[in-house]
Amino acid sequence: MRGVSIIGIGMTPFGSSSESIISLARNACELSLKDAGIDQSQIDAFYLGNFAGESFSGQNHLAPLISNVLGLNSIPCTRVEGACASGGLALRQGVMAIRSGEADIVLVCGVEKMTIVNNQTVNSILSSAGDTFQENPLEISFPSLFAFITQRYMHENKISRKELSSIPVKNHLNGSLNEKAHIRKRITEKEVLNARQISGPIGLLDCSPVSDGSAAIILCCSKIASDLNSEPISILASTQYSDLVSSIEKESIVSFEATRKASNSAFDISGLERSDIDVVELHDCFTVAEPIALEDMGFFKKGEGWRGVLDGVTFLGGSMPVNTSGGLKSKGHPVGATGIAQIYELVLQLRNRAGQRQVPGARYALSQNMGGIGATSTVHILGKME
Repeated sequence: MRGVSIIGIGMTPFGSSSESIISLARNACELSLKDAGIDQSQIDAFYLGNFAGESFSGQNHLAPLISNVLGLNSIPCTRVEGACASGGLALRQGVMAIRSGEADIVLVCGVEKMTIVNNQTVNSILSSAGDTFQENPLEISFPSLFAFITQRYMHENKISRKELSSIPVKNHLNGSLNEKAHIRKRITEKEVLNARQISGPIGLLDCSPVSDGSAAIILCCSKIASDLNSEPISILASTQYSDLVSSIEKESIVSFEATRKASNSAFDISGLERSDIDVVELHDCFTVAEPIALEDMGFFKKGEGWRGVLDGVTFLGGSMPVNTSGGLKSKGHPVGATGIAQIYELVLQLRNRAGQRQVPGARYALSQNMGGIGATSTVHILGKME
């Protein structure tokens, strides 16, 4: 099976943008082509991660449309949808295309344009990533679902919101150092605890913002990577698992089986240990998602993921910084772009180009991108090419 490397990355600023969804994607893709030092004629296939272009922007069939704008004519163009994991799934499709020999060079992009509709409409669209037949009649939204999860997590581990409040503080601190982040304002634990309640017990500062943005990467067969780019990054593992969509049917709401299986598989494939990972980008759509993901991926024992930030482990300067980009909470969460934006950050780290966010000597990095209430999860492990 052929190795796969990343040779180019590009990303727009995240936030509220006046640009169209097509323009956002084009800008990110053009930046990735420039970074790779190649032109569009060398691309063999295009994969696009997008959750709900038809609902947010009124546009379906986005992959060939964006391809046409980029001049990628007469190549396979595929849109991939997996709720908030759409970007991670698109990346995995690109990896498999190269591993199988179907393509040598692949462009992968993630994009979402969300701010053109009101918050009520946003919540309605996002709710379609859950089980609409079982959950919608109960008027269960994602904030309310994660409120249930937060309440249960605190109950099982005998902690309060205070123990969790340092997590968004950390992520905003990191995001303040990221020029592409949606919210660059630093916050305090007091502000987190006193923020307007969204769905008890979570408040406004526990929730990732509604964002516009795009990110893109160029993949290629590792055999030719060094010939095309002086700083290629290897993809050591690309895994994906799925689980129940309905939260009502889950045996536990404080553990996501798909994340656990995807991470175990990724470590088996890469041959690495948890202790080898230098930096992590994970799916902190709501505050409680961060400690749960850390536990599911085996970085902390069950019920102890929240200790990572209090002990300084997951801060910049700690032994394994988490969400150096600011995470979804501060960097922003344009749904289809999130999984690719995580990779953008990790490539910067492994290239030693993350500026004030740099993790010294980073060699191995991991991303976890999740859709729904853990119904879909992708894990990617990256490493510097020797």
